[in-house]
Amino acid sequence: MLLVAVGIGAAVYAQLESGDRGILPLDTTDTLESTSIHVDVGAADAQSARLAGWRMAQREAFRALWAKMHNAPVSQAPNLPDSTLDQIVSSINVDREQIGPNRYIADLQVEFDRDNAAPYLGIEGAQITEHSVPMLLIPVTVTAGTETTVEFRNAWQRAWAQFQTAQSPINYVRVSGMGADPLLVNAAQTARPGRGWWRALLDMYGAQDILVAEVQLQRAYPGGPARGRFIARHGPDNEVLGGFTLTAPNSDAIPAMMAQGAQRIDGIFAQAFADGRLSRDPSLNLPPPPVQQLPEQAPPPAKAVNAVNAYQVQIMGNDVTIYNFAMAHLRTLGGVDSATPEQINPNGTSYVLVAYHGTIAQLAAALSARGWVVDFSGTVVRMHPAGNKPPPIPPPPAAPQPATPAQPAPTQNSADAQ
Repeated sequence: MLLVAVGIGAAVYAQLESGDRGILPLDTTDTLESTSIHVDVGAADAQSARLAGWRMAQREAFRALWAKMHNAPVSQAPNLPDSTLDQIVSSINVDREQIGPNRYIADLQVEFDRDNAAPYLGIEGAQITEHSVPMLLIPVTVTAGTETTVEFRNAWQRAWAQFQTAQSPINYVRVSGMGADPLLVNAAQTARPGRGWWRALLDMYGAQDILVAEVQLQRAYPGGPARGRFIARHGPDNEVLGGFTLTAPNSDAIPAMMAQGAQRIDGIFAQAFADGRLSRDPSLNLPPPPVQQLPEQAPPPAKAVNAVNAYQVQIMGNDVTIYNFAMAHLRTLGGVDSATPEQINPNGTSYVLVAYHGTIAQLAAALSARGWVVDFSGTVVRMHPAGNKPPPIPPPPAAPQPATPAQPAPTQNSADAQ
């Protein structure tokens, strides 16, 4: 198992170092990582010392991870046999090592397979039950007055590429620095206020919000002590969430300082997420579409007071004269446009369709005023004479006579005056 881990680590290291730029982020969703374990072991030869140091690191890493999971002291953690640890350890990463003829000194990080280690750690499935929305992480390095992100390989980008995200509540979207990443995700982008390009960038990488992890690196002299000021920012306006300062005794210790800085900044992001301070800026949302002005609709035409209505008039009588007089009354009645026979039965009931300007009550009242006996229901009017003879037809109204012009008065001529 240990030889396989060495092979995996070498392959990953070779992959990280290939090419001029770009560091592929490690997929750590299926692993659990311990903190750095320091070992100092002696043995008969170098190989035995190294194997003993790795086994010691496995034991201490499991106990430390169990204590972290249960928030308990390390002394309460169970001791697993080496055969079991070999089955649940996925890899061992070497941060620093010194190999002597019969001594091994190293700082090691042990990764456990999540599914295999879960029963022994007392957890089922993922430990983190709540994650943030996908957050685009932009690692910014400021050194010697220059700001860079992923334009070329650097220790800060590598620290985030190797960061174990499985135990963090932040759903990081990490860029590799390959392809168009240096043009899209650069230090200048973090200072751009325009929301349109931010929205396009988030859509390209499948993220919903922005996190900026910045380190300001200062060196006393080349190869000498270094000081890093780490700042955690959030959102398109670079809201500062927190910061801290770390130091490294020499250039060789800078990668370890960067790895520690990434862990502590992740803690700041996680605390801000727990406090509800990682809310997406509403300005990153698409603006609502413009309100479309609907054309004004003309009001419906008012219903005419004297609208033409169709009624059925039933003429009841046993004589054709009654029918003829009834038709004459209907056709001469004011407001009637037409009276069309539908069924003629002089010895019974005849049916006539009448087009009338007014209501059925007005039609019935007009027929009643003519001397007919009338009743109505719905759209049907029934009429019959009061006796055996129908009422006479009223004469038409007399036409008004035109006024005659006044005759001028006669005038006397001069002869009559004399």
